Amino acid sequence: MEFLLILVFIAGYLAIAFEHPLHLNKAASALLTGGILWTLLIIFSQDYEMINEELMHHLSEIASIVFFLLGAMTIVELIDGHDGFDVITRQLATKNKSKLLIIVSFITFFLSALLDNLTTAIVMTSLCIKLIDSRQDRLLFAGIIIISANAGGAWSPLGDVTTTMLWIGNQVTAFNIIKTLIVPSLVVAIVPTLILSMKMRGQYIVTPASENQESPNGQPKESKYILIMGVLLLLFVPIFKTLTHLPPFMGMLIALSIMWIYTTLLHRRTQAGAYKKMSVAAALQRIDSSSILFFLGILLAVSALQSGGLLPKLAGYLNNALGNDYLIGIALGLISAIVDNVPLVAAAQGMYDLTTYPTDHPFWEFLALTTGTGGSCIIIGSAAGVAVMGIEKVEFVWYLRKISWLALLGFVAGIGVFLLQQAVF
Repeated sequence: MEFLLILVFIAGYLAIAFEHPLHLNKAASALLTGGILWTLLIIFSQDYEMINEELMHHLSEIASIVFFLLGAMTIVELIDGHDGFDVITRQLATKNKSKLLIIVSFITFFLSALLDNLTTAIVMTSLCIKLIDSRQDRLLFAGIIIISANAGGAWSPLGDVTTTMLWIGNQVTAFNIIKTLIVPSLVVAIVPTLILSMKMRGQYIVTPASENQESPNGQPKESKYILIMGVLLLLFVPIFKTLTHLPPFMGMLIALSIMWIYTTLLHRRTQAGAYKKMSVAAALQRIDSSSILFFLGILLAVSALQSGGLLPKLAGYLNNALGNDYLIGIALGLISAIVDNVPLVAAAQGMYDLTTYPTDHPFWEFLALTTGTGGSCIIIGSAAGVAVMGIEKVEFVWYLRKISWLALLGFVAGIGVFLLQQAVF
């Protein structure tokens, strides 16, 4: 049975990795893989009741992640639908290429922590298209945006799906992950940004032909209110979990309901046709539903491997082969540049329970750092990279030659700072 489970999982993984050549959405492959693995488990098991109980136990944990993501993505879409992000982008007035790169990297890093790395990468790449005329310059900016978005997402429970998974799974707490990883993550983003900005010193950008900068979906003041409200509600979620000890998705659903009521009251005098485009219903239609289904499928697949006893065996193999927590973390981080970091972190959660590594153990923090930032080394190694690749049509080989070495330097520097922190404190 074990061989068959591994074979199906590898086949599913390959289908996910090669979704573009196959022209098959990775959500379909993930859902099919998860479904087949659980079906095989119950076919080969003699205790059907136990398998069903384990499935429902895993499903409750998976559902909490899915509901959290659904709420967060809807709030972000509401902000975007009201052009709330334009409030930030309108402040970028410098023509100095080096300074603009640093500003874009800085905004991307912190915005990613509040929203998520995928959304932030899309927003900032779209911004650079409006600000920069030269395609070559835009590609370099896009590379830094990918690195900074992934680095910014690693230290925040809201910023990257993998950090969110660790937070919801009680492997890390919100305050501790922020306190421990903000400096190493910042170094991951700073090192490549400074190297590239030094190469751009003395150069100036050419702005595209001026476009109408008025907000198409609302007044500038309204956009500002929506942005502030959305950010405050996202910040409310970790505070809510700390105070109530309820799962994070409860705080996110409350935040979404408040945002829903607020936007309804805000548009009570708006014409029905105009409001329809900015409503929560419209935001729900715009969110990337296939991504949510992908997370559902891949987490079901990984939980099947855990219930089948394969992940504990893999943990034992890694411990014997590498023999060091940090080497295991680095290996998983570099692997995340080739394959998706979501199943890697899910697998790690299945391999090592809280008795082996308790809440806020350095292993979990290090895992969040390496798997969150390692994906930047290859453009297809993260959701942010794939999104930017689609927007700017970035070539795989170009990224490998121009950006990968910068991302790897930042990755190594961030690891060095983390290890130094552990040694000193």
